[in-house]
Amino acid sequence: MNEIQIGNRKVGLHHKPFIIAEMSGNHNQSLERALQIVEAAAEAGVDAVKLQTYTADTMTIDINEGAFWIDDDKSLWQGNSLYNLYKEAYTPWEWHQAIFDRCKELGLIAFSSPFDETAVDFLEKLDVPAYKIASFENVDLPLIRKVAKTGKPVIISTGMATAAEIDDAVRAAREAGCKDLILLTCTSTYPASPKNTNLRTMPHMKELFDCQVGLSDHTMGLGVAVASVALGATVIEKHFTLARADGGVDSAFSLEPFEMKALVFEVVQAWESLGSVFYGTTEAEKASLKHRRSLYVTKDLNQGDAISLENIKAIRPGLGLPTKYLDLVLGKIVTKQVKKGEPLTLDLLMENEQ
Repeated sequence: MNEIQIGNRKVGLHHKPFIIAEMSGNHNQSLERALQIVEAAAEAGVDAVKLQTYTADTMTIDINEGAFWIDDDKSLWQGNSLYNLYKEAYTPWEWHQAIFDRCKELGLIAFSSPFDETAVDFLEKLDVPAYKIASFENVDLPLIRKVAKTGKPVIISTGMATAAEIDDAVRAAREAGCKDLILLTCTSTYPASPKNTNLRTMPHMKELFDCQVGLSDHTMGLGVAVASVALGATVIEKHFTLARADGGVDSAFSLEPFEMKALVFEVVQAWESLGSVFYGTTEAEKASLKHRRSLYVTKDLNQGDAISLENIKAIRPGLGLPTKYLDLVLGKIVTKQVKKGEPLTLDLLMENEQ
């Protein structure tokens, strides 16, 4: 699987997972807070900050009834119209440059999820290094084609999508020129349950579509994201806020700075632990070999004495013969005086065998 270049960062199995802090609407309509989120993300050690580029008018129309009204007591946004929700959550387009500039100053990669073609045109003017297609837009093939034609890497969340729908999206992207594609396993519930995450989909999806895979994670906590690394995730996206208590449209399923910092640490630990298929003693373990059991003389022996269970024993340290030779040495004669506590070695018996 080819590695992918996003900004100054290489993404792939041979590089630590690319961790994205999703700001979404957690700026609570304050540019100052948005910049503070960027600073906190940099402090936490993430690789990138991602915005969402839309307006209420590019998302829906201003109607406060029927399907345009959220009437679901299980929804975080119950009792609101779609239009008002997006009006509250959107990131003003005039903020993008300032946020991207702050990211650059702090060594972070900044990019966004466009939600319509005008957003793509706008983001191209800002020279974003990659694009993210949100789960709800993974069936919007014209949008995917528009993004793919930029020639930038494309990350697609696959929430709710069937294998056939993902295939449609992948074909649309590749036929429009996308060469660098990453698919993210995603559960489009907010927050999501680990039980509904189905991480085993990732390696299957990787094989099915011959591309890198990762996780867009709406669960609370770190366990799901860390587990995804073992299944091949090269990209992990988590919503991020300064404090859930501050409120905001996505705050309930967003990580706070200390949690994101822990996520970065644990994800890297998990990635480093994967290593390669290896059996035997690693370089770091060599010093521990002396703590294995081996055969030792437990009574003083004179030349000509026979080895028996009365005068040798399998104990630590491991400087004597391996214990697998116990039956072989029983009854053998020692060729010289041996003191209690000496390791049993072949040279004590060799001459007797000649």
